[in-house]
Amino acid sequence: MEFDFLKPVDNEILEYINGLTSQQLGSKIVLHTLEQFPDLNKIQIAVIGVLENRGNGSEMSAVDLVPVRKELYGLFPGNWDASIADLGDLPAGNSAEDTYFALKKVTASLIKKKIIPIVLGGSQDLTYALYRAYDDLEQMVNLVSIDNKFDFGKENEQVSASSYLTKIIIDEPNNLFNYCNIGYQTYFNSQEEIDLVEKLFFDAYRLGEVSNTISISEPVFRDADLVSIDLNSIKSSDSGNFISFAPNGFNGKEICSLSRYAGISDKVSALGIFNHNNSAQEAVVIAQIIWYFIEGFHYRSHEYPFGSKENYLKYIVPMEEQDLVFFKSDKTDRWWIEIPFISNGNNKLKRNTLLPCSYEEYLMACNQELPERWWKAQRKNVI
Repeated sequence: MEFDFLKPVDNEILEYINGLTSQQLGSKIVLHTLEQFPDLNKIQIAVIGVLENRGNGSEMSAVDLVPVRKELYGLFPGNWDASIADLGDLPAGNSAEDTYFALKKVTASLIKKKIIPIVLGGSQDLTYALYRAYDDLEQMVNLVSIDNKFDFGKENEQVSASSYLTKIIIDEPNNLFNYCNIGYQTYFNSQEEIDLVEKLFFDAYRLGEVSNTISISEPVFRDADLVSIDLNSIKSSDSGNFISFAPNGFNGKEICSLSRYAGISDKVSALGIFNHNNSAQEAVVIAQIIWYFIEGFHYRSHEYPFGSKENYLKYIVPMEEQDLVFFKSDKTDRWWIEIPFISNGNNKLKRNTLLPCSYEEYLMACNQELPERWWKAQRKNVI
């Protein structure tokens, strides 16, 4: 069984939870212990630790998630009805590939049960294993990475935290429909990498763009299946990470807002939080990132897949070459734009005929400006 890979929650965590009040989060979750494994039929969100960080260097060093769990379970939940389980930790395998295999199996089983895994790493190359978990689901995958780098590598380079994206793009089966980077910092990425993102019709938003108007990222998360957060995208003054000092990056409020956008998306089915440096300071921000994701999950509106059109207003914008069709939800005021389906022999793309967008993109269309994300999605449909 896939879940045999997991070892129970550390006894130190059990003792810590026993000392909490009944109102704190730790008293409201189900734990994987030596005596029992949670009944997954009653679970909506599962926390998993992965004790693998060889992707950050040649030597294996310990991954300590005890402080993260203490910080998280010591928080008070909102008015949530989400049922949460901590399934314990996935130990590092004899090789990184062994860890990828085990994580893929565990994640795939949870997603099939409609349980959202929150995976705490370890190095960010574990994103590759999460992506491969979708292989058996026969669907294209939209990956969103909150990261200051694109993480491209050379074609034959061993997969690592700084090169895993190349493996995702190249390896078969290729189920990646779209990749979006949120928060890249130009001086960490070569011009060739920036040009490649554009050439592949992927999306990327610079740190300054998102910090100035954080709401521009909401439609991106609304169309995401898998979200990967690199903790190095947070500036050190807010994360407490002074081991690899980052003077620029998202602040604590911004990273929590992005996490909430991911949680509130009806489509996000897996979250990974990676490159934890084991410091007690960084454990605090990780706990709050998870808290806001669960908060967002509680407020999901279940507007995706697109349901009855009775609850949506339809707007048709005449353009020079073709009409653009927009839909606006009267429940949440969120917007979608219709992508005409073009048969290219790949039936997996049928579900991408509606693209989340913003009100500003609707206004652009009214001014005869074609939204860039619509154009890129259209190009992916054709190619």
